[in-house]
Amino acid sequence: MISILILGLAVFLLICLVSYSPNDPSWNTVTSGGGQINNFGGRLGAIIADLLIQSFGLASIVIPLYLLGVFLAMMTTKKSPPWTSYPGALLLLLSSSIWTSLIRPSLIYHQQTLKTGGVFGDLVSRFFLSYLNMVGTCLLMLIIFSLAIIVTTHISPLKLTAIIAEGFLQTGLTLSRSSLALAKWTGNLFSRRKTADGPKKPRAKKPVIKVEKKNKVKEIKAEILQQEVLPFFHDSGKVSLPRVSILNDPPENEKVNHDKKSLFMSSQILEKKLLDYGVEGEVTEVIPGPVVTMFEFKPAAGTKLSKIVSLADDLALALSALSVRIVAPIPGKSVVGIEIPNLERENVYFKELISSSAFQDSKSPLPLALGKDISGNPFISDLTKMPHLLIAGSTGSGKSVAINSMICSILFKAPPEQVRFILVDPKMLELSVYDNIPNLLLPVVTNPKRAAAALRWAVEEMERRYTLMSESGTRNINSYNRLARKNARQAAGEEGPPAEILPYIVIVIDELADLMMIASKEVEESITRLAQMARAAGIHLILATQRPSVDVITGLIKANFPARISFRVSSKIDSRTILDAMGAEHLLGSGDMLFLQPGSGTSNFTRLHGAFLSDREIREITDFLKQQGQPLYDDDLLKKQEEELSRPRKERGKSSPAGNGEPEGEEEYDELYDQAVAFVAEVKTASASLIQRKFRIGYNRAARIIETMEREGIIGPAEGSKPRKVLIGKL
Repeated sequence: MISILILGLAVFLLICLVSYSPNDPSWNTVTSGGGQINNFGGRLGAIIADLLIQSFGLASIVIPLYLLGVFLAMMTTKKSPPWTSYPGALLLLLSSSIWTSLIRPSLIYHQQTLKTGGVFGDLVSRFFLSYLNMVGTCLLMLIIFSLAIIVTTHISPLKLTAIIAEGFLQTGLTLSRSSLALAKWTGNLFSRRKTADGPKKPRAKKPVIKVEKKNKVKEIKAEILQQEVLPFFHDSGKVSLPRVSILNDPPENEKVNHDKKSLFMSSQILEKKLLDYGVEGEVTEVIPGPVVTMFEFKPAAGTKLSKIVSLADDLALALSALSVRIVAPIPGKSVVGIEIPNLERENVYFKELISSSAFQDSKSPLPLALGKDISGNPFISDLTKMPHLLIAGSTGSGKSVAINSMICSILFKAPPEQVRFILVDPKMLELSVYDNIPNLLLPVVTNPKRAAAALRWAVEEMERRYTLMSESGTRNINSYNRLARKNARQAAGEEGPPAEILPYIVIVIDELADLMMIASKEVEESITRLAQMARAAGIHLILATQRPSVDVITGLIKANFPARISFRVSSKIDSRTILDAMGAEHLLGSGDMLFLQPGSGTSNFTRLHGAFLSDREIREITDFLKQQGQPLYDDDLLKKQEEELSRPRKERGKSSPAGNGEPEGEEEYDELYDQAVAFVAEVKTASASLIQRKFRIGYNRAARIIETMEREGIIGPAEGSKPRKVLIGKL
């Protein structure tokens, strides 16, 4: 109700002042009773207008404008302005009266002389001029006028300075646009070219600025998550997942705060720089991030995208930036994305990603904590959906740190019974810290020939798993394990061990180029087969190289790796090799990456900033896991594959009628065979994994013992995921 009265009073005073006439009857003007009143407010309006004009001159317009401001404030904030604004408004009225008197003391209005500052402004200005002269008086009034604005509007002096600077910048931008338009018009005039007049460009709207919100971090309970003991451990007890508390806390003073005013100023500067190169348009949205800020630029009609893309290096020079990346266009929007590095780079820490709700709520056994996106939100991907990952980046770009982050993110989520690793590190530096953790199937492989044998074993393991799934009528590793657990619960009352549960196998190769130099054919064949078929079997690949050339990342390999990550590379050719597009050469290094998600197309990249994981944190994680128990490595696991690879390619797989590389004739007698027969006769069940766990031998050796037992009629044939039947009694 009060706001409506204030609005009515403001409008009434405004129309009275606008329609003021010195000839209207008032306290200062005597007219006959039948004189005509020209004021829109009638006789009362004429009296009020004459009183205000005679007292404060043209500055009287401040009164209705202030009342309108009070009305708008009450409508938006639902409360009236504080009482401190009323003295400020009075001071603003008085200083405005003096200002108008200083600028122009009087003017002729309706054939009468009118004092522009009223009686008050005329007297005070004369007094100040007699003591301070014009310069001193103007300086004093500028201070009083600024103080009046600050008290009335409650705007800080710093913000007021920013508004004034913004006004100057907007004026300069308008003048630049006008100069460019005049130059174009003059050029067209002299060249006598007929051009159609385009529509007038509307006034640029203020861009939408999205300031990063603080990410919600899920609280981690202090208790340690417990997992059942694994059958391949030497000792007994509980196996614990690593605790988040062993990671370093992010420093509190490294958080970069983005000011909306500075972001707006940056958008105006960007518009001006583009205008200098002849590209008209406006910034519609600003998205600040921890490392770069994305400016969404909407070009004017008729502007070619190729012209904007070609200005990346020129903009980097003009803005004094390390590099500028241009996304043209942003998928789903009619704008161009311009990514400019921040002056202060915010570090991304591994603990932030592990503690985030996105990671804690992930149900995948193979989550990859890749980093943060350009908006500062944690980005967690799923390796099971990729299902393989190809990584490239030059030296010092953050590739090795990202690989360690991926491995550790899986170690934080899945126990060894669920996920096993095969780590290949020809450089013998990056992955050696993971030796002897219980999640490894083999010691860290450093020999390229042995790495080729490990990949060949993975192919055979994939084929074996497909055989098990085919016999059990399941389609992937998840359904097979569910069936195995169901059968194990149904047979809980019977004697014998539970059915075999197949763990995921993640193969990480830190430098693919070294393997391709020594055993390119064998490595390419194994990687291609695994990439094509191993997803359902639960085997996943992560390949990394610092030399993304076509002889390392061949067409067969790249075609089967839809998910790719590129860190900073040295040339556009390397960027095209890994991503089929340019852009990776403009990255900043130190974990800055482009992520190509499966099915997203070669033009829809996600820019991420990888997390920092120190060597001390990695040692803390591995030491914690080593305390849980030592893995049982099978020294004979790769013996068969190494012998096969040492033979000429033409003779491989031809030494036996079955073509499996086994020598013809009678198999060599196994010294554990009799003990294994007595054991299965006692427990009344048989499986390769049972023999492997009981006698601590490799899977291949245990499988040969089971096959011999089946041929000699000691056990029955395989029945899917159910244990085999024992056909003999106790010995």
